[in-house]
Amino acid sequence: MNTFHYQPPLQPYLDIIYQDNDIVVLNKPSGLLSVPGKAAEHWDSLEYRVKLVYPTARIVHRLDMSTSGVMVLALHADAQRQLNRQFQLRQTSKLYIARVAGWVTADFGTINMPLVCDWPNRPKQMVCYQRGKASVTHYQVLSRANNSSRLALTPVTGRSHQLRVHMQILGHAILGDKFYADPINLAAANRLQLHAETLSLFHPVTGKETVFSVKCPF
Repeated sequence: MNTFHYQPPLQPYLDIIYQDNDIVVLNKPSGLLSVPGKAAEHWDSLEYRVKLVYPTARIVHRLDMSTSGVMVLALHADAQRQLNRQFQLRQTSKLYIARVAGWVTADFGTINMPLVCDWPNRPKQMVCYQRGKASVTHYQVLSRANNSSRLALTPVTGRSHQLRVHMQILGHAILGDKFYADPINLAAANRLQLHAETLSLFHPVTGKETVFSVKCPF
């Protein structure tokens, strides 16, 4: 198992991009856990920080520790139920920006490969056609330069490490990925080059379709 020294970023401590009586939307920095980890020293997380300001806040979805970008938390049980339902029924949509190794030849495409936990090497995931859960990602090349490609990634499903594994399987690991990139592509960036730029959902109380975006920092 991978061990790491957890040093979550402190500036900004909390980056709130929207808030009302029902939800709070934040820009999670790379390096901060979405929820507290199992180890005692991994208590600091986006959920912990939000609850200092909004004690009733409830987690609805997560981003990997190394991924930055848009996350929504519910501020009461009804909002949580509504949002949970939207995520389960895939009524939300997410757009990620990634920088990957090499030039991706096709301008766009779809990766459809089932994923399951690689148990001896957890938290890594792997493709498995026998036990894996359906995992689908659409990609589009935004630009190519310096032996890397910038992609827009749209996950249809929301499996753990889905985008990271799918890019590796495509032959273009995400730069700075400590789990799936080789040493050269790991060292090519000072953080995982994956950012949740846009999240579209229906407001849990008004029902209005709402889009939240945070510009990609890399």
